[in-house]
Amino acid sequence: MRLTVVGCSGSLPGPGGAASCYLLEADDGPGRRWRVLLDLGSGALGPLQRLVDLHALDAVLLSHLHADHCLDLCGLHVARTYDPALRERPAGRPEPLPVLGPAGTAEHLAAAYGPGSAPELAASFAVRAWRARTPLALGPWDVLVDRVDHPVEAYGIRLRERATGAVLTYTGDTDACPAVVDLARDADLLLAEAAFHEGRDAQRGVHLTGRRAAEVARDAGARSLLLTHLPPWNDPARTLGEAGGAGYTGPVALATPGLVVDVGHPPRR
Repeated sequence: MRLTVVGCSGSLPGPGGAASCYLLEADDGPGRRWRVLLDLGSGALGPLQRLVDLHALDAVLLSHLHADHCLDLCGLHVARTYDPALRERPAGRPEPLPVLGPAGTAEHLAAAYGPGSAPELAASFAVRAWRARTPLALGPWDVLVDRVDHPVEAYGIRLRERATGAVLTYTGDTDACPAVVDLARDADLLLAEAAFHEGRDAQRGVHLTGRRAAEVARDAGARSLLLTHLPPWNDPARTLGEAGGAGYTGPVALATPGLVVDVGHPPRR
């Protein structure tokens, strides 16, 4: 399973990159490569096109419906509707792309794209609502989600690659909570947001700090931690330093645009 960071800026695109978007790739048998996005936030569609053919995506998994996690689905709809190359495909326009997200995802996208756009968007996206704690098979992965602690309906996402047993957990946006620890249990990689700073951001129930992200990794027994969703006004070195004070002994790194991580190799037994 390969993770590529498309965008990792928190709350809005930053001067150095897009908001939240992560490309996951894994093989599902000979000759079949699956490509799934975790979130598609504002500004991410541009750099994504340097990494993958937009018409080769297999699904988009949305943690929640804030703009910095989902808004570039509007641009993806434009590409899937008006790209002239689609007329040259032997199979014609692709089938609607599966989009899994919170309740009301289709209505939210239609409101963002414009009045009366719901039927047009339905031709681009097959939207389904998450079912918390209900296993889902998606290509080469087993997927499990659960509600996490954020002001809107939000989900952490756990993906297990069946062929290797490799596990990636993505927190989405959340504060520390039992659900995110359970989702991260024994994960090979915990991709954790860390939008708040210790001592500066006192509000709870919104975001993790570097320290709290590392505490989740420690309590879950995650093998490695990648900190992401850092707003442009944050000091990344401070975030990384906060993570070092949590007693977590696994490797910790900061997400950067274009970073590639091969998750869980060699295969675990």
